[in-house]
Amino acid sequence: MTDRDAATDTATTATSTSDTETSDTAARWARPQPVGVFPLPAGFLLVPGGDDTAELRRTLAAGRRPDAWPARLLALELAYRGDIVGAATQIDGDDPIDRYNRFVLRPGGPPIEDPARLRQALGAELGILVDVVRFALGDLAEPPPLAGETGEIAALVHSAHAAHAMAAGRTGHAAGALGRAVAAAWGASPGLTAQLLSTAADLRRNVEGPTDEVLADLTAALAALDATDLVIARAELRLALGAAHQERARDDAAALRTAVEHYLAALRLISLDSAPELFAAVQVNLATAYLAMPMSQASDQLRIGVAIQGLRTALAVYTPETHPEQWASTQLNLANALVYAPSAHQKDNLIEAAARYQQVIVARDRKTDPLGHARALANQGNALAHLGAFDQATAVLHEARAIFEESGADDAALAVRGVLDEVARRRSASGTS
Repeated sequence: MTDRDAATDTATTATSTSDTETSDTAARWARPQPVGVFPLPAGFLLVPGGDDTAELRRTLAAGRRPDAWPARLLALELAYRGDIVGAATQIDGDDPIDRYNRFVLRPGGPPIEDPARLRQALGAELGILVDVVRFALGDLAEPPPLAGETGEIAALVHSAHAAHAMAAGRTGHAAGALGRAVAAAWGASPGLTAQLLSTAADLRRNVEGPTDEVLADLTAALAALDATDLVIARAELRLALGAAHQERARDDAAALRTAVEHYLAALRLISLDSAPELFAAVQVNLATAYLAMPMSQASDQLRIGVAIQGLRTALAVYTPETHPEQWASTQLNLANALVYAPSAHQKDNLIEAAARYQQVIVARDRKTDPLGHARALANQGNALAHLGAFDQATAVLHEARAIFEESGADDAALAVRGVLDEVARRRSASGTS
């Protein structure tokens, strides 16, 4: 072999090695990645590259679940099914993506990863995800600054900054970060884009109220989300749309019917087991919408019954210990419904309502929440009056009126005086002294 032949052979070998390294790198850090699309922690996991994962990555990034998973991705399959412990036990490699996925699934478990080394191993584009995960876990006070990342990775970083701003009450900053996140995710990750659009629209609703523009944004976000398998996100957006229409019902009675349609659609997506807090919130909103509808025919009594059952279901989730505010509000709504619901067992309903009001009276301390305490007293006094317990009703109503007057709630005090006058008339009519 001549020296020239040897040199050519060496160059060919070097080129082949370089091509192999480039191919390995491309396979390992393939894009798009489905980060931020599905619920955490699965939504933070990276999918390795390769011919057998290209379609899977695109499917997940679109917000859809695959029909089948490659055998080598059993850990990811288990994680997406919710078996986090099982998924973690399947990852034992030293590849940077394996190390990162293990860090996501068991951040404090062995082997404990050094964040700086893991960021370096993942490289410039994906390394920032380590700090995004640490921020989500509360290990970092602030999300990491963007450092040239693109596409769905940049979108996830912007989304973390939006969450940080919203937690601090900086809605303007949050809206700006969400806008940048949508722009970065557009085209790269349809599933993430749809969720970001939904979050941005709901944020705008909280700031601006249920304007025509806000409803248009929410509806557009719903159209994007309906193309995905992200059932929790879809149910959350249905709840937001229903709430927006329900707010508009003060000026448009037809909006209540639209709100109900969205709430019912949300309940078809979730259950008490799959999303208990969201399920309870939808049940409460549906019940309040039903109770606000006018009673025009006998069949409307069925709607009242559904509302009462929905509120009872919500109270299986809301307890004084876990959700004190939601529990108290739901108790009041249920008690009010029992007072006014047409029923052959009205006395039993009134007794139950008076007892539920009493629970709220005890929970809403007069010193810390005088108006809440007084409202519960006023409602209880009304229920006791319906039961004919005029002495008890009068005492409770006088206490409520005094608190309202002390608090400067003149309209509420006036309303209680009206109830007291009615109690006096009913007592006189019944011949009770």
